[in-house]
Amino acid sequence: MLWGGHEGGLELRKRASGAMALHGRFSYGKRAVLSDGGRTGRPRKEVIAPRAFAYRVDRPEEDIHLLVGHSYDRPLASRGAGTLDISDSDDALTFTAMIHPEMQEVSYVRDALAGIAAGLTLGISPGFRLPPKRAVPEPEMIEDEGHDPENGAHNAIIRTVLAALLYEVSIVTRPAYPEAQVEARSWDLARARPLRSQATAMNRWRV
Repeated sequence: MLWGGHEGGLELRKRASGAMALHGRFSYGKRAVLSDGGRTGRPRKEVIAPRAFAYRVDRPEEDIHLLVGHSYDRPLASRGAGTLDISDSDDALTFTAMIHPEMQEVSYVRDALAGIAAGLTLGISPGFRLPPKRAVPEPEMIEDEGHDPENGAHNAIIRTVLAALLYEVSIVTRPAYPEAQVEARSWDLARARPLRSQATAMNRWRV
């Protein structure tokens, strides 16, 4: 499973029924720095293209979970349970989760909701896998950002995820790609292409 990261985009509201409605937004097109910014090698950046998650999101029968910290042992809601509404657009992946009073009694749920209410836990991180090559021959694109001779900065390797299978969205304190997950990606510059317009690349592989 690969994890993406994005800051902010969470809003918590209480309903008259006692349920908590948790709204979230994961914006597309933002570059996440996956490495240490070039201190120990070439920087690695990743972009998730608009509608990259559409394959499973657009199919209501595909279950998608809302978790705490990418742990299936700490679920908050799911589409299969009828407590998670998730949708896709060119701008962002958005969701609304209903946290019923019974779930609010669970200790890890109380902790998660308290962190959100306090503004300490505002990160959204999707958990996904790339589809098999037989289904999508090029689910990702690798590009070389180019060299900046003026300040001697390392040129970055940029990966654009064009199509992915979304299985869960997690609430996290600090959205980031764990190093093991970063290394799971095949940063193969032999397949790199000259950097083009981001919109062109995204439109080509929109699903």
